[in-house]
Amino acid sequence: MRNKFLFILLLLNGCQTTTQPQGLKVKVKRVISGQTIEVVSNDKTIQVRLIGIDAPDLQQQPHGQAAKAFLTQLIVDKQVILELDDQKQDEFGRSLAYVWSDFLVNEYLVKQGVVLVAVKSPNHKHDTRLVHAQQWARLQEQGIWNPKQPMTLTPTEFRAKYR
Repeated sequence: MRNKFLFILLLLNGCQTTTQPQGLKVKVKRVISGQTIEVVSNDKTIQVRLIGIDAPDLQQQPHGQAAKAFLTQLIVDKQVILELDDQKQDEFGRSLAYVWSDFLVNEYLVKQGVVLVAVKSPNHKHDTRLVHAQQWARLQEQGIWNPKQPMTLTPTEFRAKYR
């Protein structure tokens, strides 16, 4: 049964559209957390919160610092494209975006088990991709899904308990 499910997931992932994303080209200046980055566009620094994910809190060891380090290695000092969705900013004034390198960074973080999917209205452009990536990470026991060192509280639960 597991092999059949893996085959279906592989098939679904293989059917994803690969159209070139449209958006603002920027350079990543630094990573603030596993879900927030600073980018530079026209000599202006902008904070960007990645859409559709929830990274472990930085104090949530070892997963929070690991998520930040993983994202840092992945995109710092690189050119990326910011793809917007319906909601442009969050309640903290950060821009909300899907981040594209040669791939959808948001999806890659989920697939590696570095972050959780966080489907949130009204931004739903890539929900299906993100959900499939999380199913894959769970089946493969990647990152936070590793039974030898699982993340025991979601980031939301952790913040509610310790902040």
